[in-house]
Amino acid sequence: MILMAIDHVRVYAGVPAGGPVPSVFFTRWITNFVAPAFAFLSGTSAYLLGQKLASKRALSQYLVTRGLVLVLLELTIIRVCWTFNFHFNEYLLAGVIWMLGWCMVLMGAIIWLPMSAIAAFGVGMMFLHNLMDFVARPENDAVPGALAPLWQILYFGGPIQLGDSGPALAVLYSIVPWIGVMAAGYAFGAVMTMERDRRDKMCVAIGLGAIVMFFLLRTLDVYGDPRHWHTTGETQLPTFLRYIATTKYPASLQFLLMTLGPTILLMPLFDRARGKIGEFVATFGRVPMFYYLLHIPLIHFAAVLVSLAREGNIDPWLFANHPMMSPPPPDGYVWSLALLYLVWAIVIGTLYWPCRWYAHRKATNRAGWMKYI
Repeated sequence: MILMAIDHVRVYAGVPAGGPVPSVFFTRWITNFVAPAFAFLSGTSAYLLGQKLASKRALSQYLVTRGLVLVLLELTIIRVCWTFNFHFNEYLLAGVIWMLGWCMVLMGAIIWLPMSAIAAFGVGMMFLHNLMDFVARPENDAVPGALAPLWQILYFGGPIQLGDSGPALAVLYSIVPWIGVMAAGYAFGAVMTMERDRRDKMCVAIGLGAIVMFFLLRTLDVYGDPRHWHTTGETQLPTFLRYIATTKYPASLQFLLMTLGPTILLMPLFDRARGKIGEFVATFGRVPMFYYLLHIPLIHFAAVLVSLAREGNIDPWLFANHPMMSPPPPDGYVWSLALLYLVWAIVIGTLYWPCRWYAHRKATNRAGWMKYI
């Protein structure tokens, strides 16, 4: 979640999502680990919660309810936080919270399957979905026009015009392959309940296996990512940067192996994090949705203050339809990376205190609605 804030500050800094300069490229690249970890560990959390609840029915009801709450928040409060405008007739956002919400709704049904079937579904979805690279895209005649919006929601993403005069639904995160990632994470929950030494060995084996498979598939460059690094037209990128510039929308198999492999490999190390730094980081992890709902408007407001300080006024660009359908930043607006990271550090430091308060409140005097936020 701390890494996620880098990318969201980047949006309002006007810094491009990657580029030929390594510092700009890695400012975006390092945040690629966020969404896969969110989806995968959301599935793991669902499994662990199911061990505490009275029945599978209770877990299913919770997943469906919380999923719908997340979708509603994405389309309303989070959308306003991103844009600071109320032009709902122009723009609706289907971002990462939308994706997590609908995947939770689907998991409400998937958890009734045997664990082996859930694991097979999750891994199979992750490994096989790139077969779609060989299928016509929705803008082509091979896909009927009436089905194109469904294809976009399920897989291809992109803006969908809702009616002749309705808003555009900007689908940043499609459902596939993320439902596979969440299902795989749910099956991984069985690993997390093992005795520590065995659990650590499983994490190392799975993590290393994913990393080795990434390098194998990426080097062969035949399957698992439509962005072929050795034939890409992105000649402005050095070879190594092209090699690790995998496809996030929709998340390719190579992208998922590249990000989930190291995440799972390092979990035993994260599990042993102690001291002030470990406690500082863990505070955000205890209240992920609360943090998410606070960090976007805080970053957006910080960008407004930076605009006032730099230009003497608030740039209207800050009220555009971020993060997906905004126009290019005005001439001379783009921040330096030093300013981007300074604002990021201030935001994280500021959010620690309300997150610490809310984590304590959830642990000591939890209201019913807090299980959803």
